[in-house]
Amino acid sequence: MSRSAHPAGPRHADVLPEGHYTAPAADLNVLDAKVWSRTVDRAADGTVSVGGIEVARLAEEFGTPAYFLDEDDFRARCRAWRDAFGSEADVFYAGKAFLSRAVVKWLREEGLNLDVCSAGELTTALAAGMPAERIAYHGNNKSAEEIERAVEAGVGRIVLDSFQEIARVAHTAERLGKRQRVQIRVTVGVEAHTHEFIATAHEDQKFGIALAGGQAAEAVRRALNLDGLELIGIHSHIGSQIFDMAGFEVSARRVVQLLAEVRDEHGVELPEIDLGGGLGIAYTSDDDPREPHEIAKALGEIVTRECESAGLATPRISVEPGRAIVGPTAFTLYRVGTVKPLEGLRTYVSVDGGMSDNIRTALYDAEYTVALVSRRSDAEPMLVRVVGKHCESGDIVVKDAFLPADLAPGDLIAVPATGAYCRSMASNYNHALRPPVVAVKDGEARVIVRRETEEDLLRLDVG
Repeated sequence: MSRSAHPAGPRHADVLPEGHYTAPAADLNVLDAKVWSRTVDRAADGTVSVGGIEVARLAEEFGTPAYFLDEDDFRARCRAWRDAFGSEADVFYAGKAFLSRAVVKWLREEGLNLDVCSAGELTTALAAGMPAERIAYHGNNKSAEEIERAVEAGVGRIVLDSFQEIARVAHTAERLGKRQRVQIRVTVGVEAHTHEFIATAHEDQKFGIALAGGQAAEAVRRALNLDGLELIGIHSHIGSQIFDMAGFEVSARRVVQLLAEVRDEHGVELPEIDLGGGLGIAYTSDDDPREPHEIAKALGEIVTRECESAGLATPRISVEPGRAIVGPTAFTLYRVGTVKPLEGLRTYVSVDGGMSDNIRTALYDAEYTVALVSRRSDAEPMLVRVVGKHCESGDIVVKDAFLPADLAPGDLIAVPATGAYCRSMASNYNHALRPPVVAVKDGEARVIVRRETEEDLLRLDVG
């Protein structure tokens, strides 16, 4: 769907294109385990709980809107990725999906590494005790100050994104008397089947150095000849929210071809390749993501096969799941404010949050589902659009879904699979206060990122 095309057509809401939404579930009280975190449960009386705590109690204690993160689920997904790839590969959690000091602590304890892409993310990682050697530093325009901080801290790798950055990192490392481990990010000419703004491996975009025209080969030559750099491998990333492994197969083949060229020209076999992240999750019941062990097996077989064909030793593989770990572990809890039926069309359900806590629907046409979680209802399903309270017609949280027809102001509804990017991309649009993130585990809940206050807003406004 075009980013500029309204999902309900040119007249906004009066005609729904055929097949735009799926039929309602047979029972709206059933929570599909595919899109909800592991400890979410609906009791016989219809109340929903997470980590053993009813959502009504959570709403009373922490308010709405709020993100509730299932710590058991997060840790279990970390272990699943770690175990799937084993000791012969490295798993870097992509911190851009969601990062806090508590999350860094969990990652450290569960044996995962961390990928950061800003000075703020690096600061958070180090403050929470992540060993610098387990950190990778990304970014397409790292400042001189950011590079110096990363090199001084001793990060395990810096992913180089341009010819200028090759020189900058080398110069900084030499000045500091260090030899910095680096990878070169290449664009391999693979366009993932995803939204234009999250497809990252076709040539016409800002990330990486193109394989085409020998640019990547030249970047390798320069890095190998600079004393301040230790080139350990090649990095590739083809996009986000990907279900099909075909793109990874093409990407791996082209990266291995580059490794073979490096060996033939420079007599060096680079020991690592990073295939990035971007693996999809289930936002709705129609999505069918792969399990970590399936992904690990597929990627391992692809790389091994391509290396054998090229006569190369199989390099160590790195991957960078972010959304695939944290995305399914959280839901956003809202309180219904108004219910506005439009005869013959749909019902608009306004909640106390909106695009300030989840911009993905407006930005990417992202699809979500939603459920009534404060009670059970056997009412007929009604087609709804869940919208926020912002002064913006594009303030949509869930474009089209079904909720019970007896939905009323004051009810609690929840949108699952909001652990990735929602809090990270949250804003203060209309001077909204960004919601808290609350970790729930074994009947206990604690704030890991507090709710903003009006004092926070005014503190930045110097008048």
